[in-house]
Amino acid sequence: MRSARPWLAPLLSALFLALLVGVWYLATYQPAAEATVDSEYAALVGQAASTGAKSAMPTPGEVGAKLWEHLSDPFYDRGTNDKGIGIQLLYSIGRVLLGFGLAALVAIPLGFVIGMSPLIYKALDPFIQVLKPVSPLAWMPLALYTIKDSGISAIFVIFICSLWPMLVNTAFGVAGVRRDWLNVARTLEVSRLRTAFQVILPAAAPTIMTGMRISIGIAWLVIVAAEMLVGGTGIGYFVWNEWNNLSIANIISAILFIGLIGMALDTLLARLARAVTYRE
Repeated sequence: MRSARPWLAPLLSALFLALLVGVWYLATYQPAAEATVDSEYAALVGQAASTGAKSAMPTPGEVGAKLWEHLSDPFYDRGTNDKGIGIQLLYSIGRVLLGFGLAALVAIPLGFVIGMSPLIYKALDPFIQVLKPVSPLAWMPLALYTIKDSGISAIFVIFICSLWPMLVNTAFGVAGVRRDWLNVARTLEVSRLRTAFQVILPAAAPTIMTGMRISIGIAWLVIVAAEMLVGGTGIGYFVWNEWNNLSIANIISAILFIGLIGMALDTLLARLARAVTYRE
């Protein structure tokens, strides 16, 4: 059912954004004041912020200026600790897509096997239930110790966190295919391989895509924390490096970019999910 006023939702979104920016501006507005403060604190947050003449939290205008600065030259490279935010995002997106892709190559075929065989499902379910709740970052020390490469370790962590939603959803979708459809395939003497690709896969595709959508969201969440731990490159490392530089405006800018990329990835998979969804 389509809304009779499709413009209403975007208008409300714009009003909420304006309200948020207004509250932000008022919260960071500070009248001029004179105060004597500790010199070390002034060095930490800045002289103006320490005296109350300026908020330590950047204003919307300052963040906007930083955003424009990043967008005007996103791919500069001036050394190890000074790369454009576009380069950092590309590193992170590359790690997420590689780990996510490897997880899909493992989870979807294995999920098919588990969903089609109640015996294998019962045999593997205890292992899945034990490993699934483990935080992906708990694997990071083990990965660093065994792999001895920070970049590959980050990809391994993405692989682990992306694996379980796709595996569980694939098994659930395959096991939930209507028995009537499978019985028709048997009646027509369709081979098991052809049944898997032409009956089970189309029927389970919406559920599989839901698992992939969940996985990509978790992967994008985890990569930021993983890159903070391993350092080097990536948007997570960028955030941590800017915290060490006490650049709150850069941190907020990075948070906005992280949210936009996450929304883009989710929207892409949502469109793919709608493309494979069927109406009975």
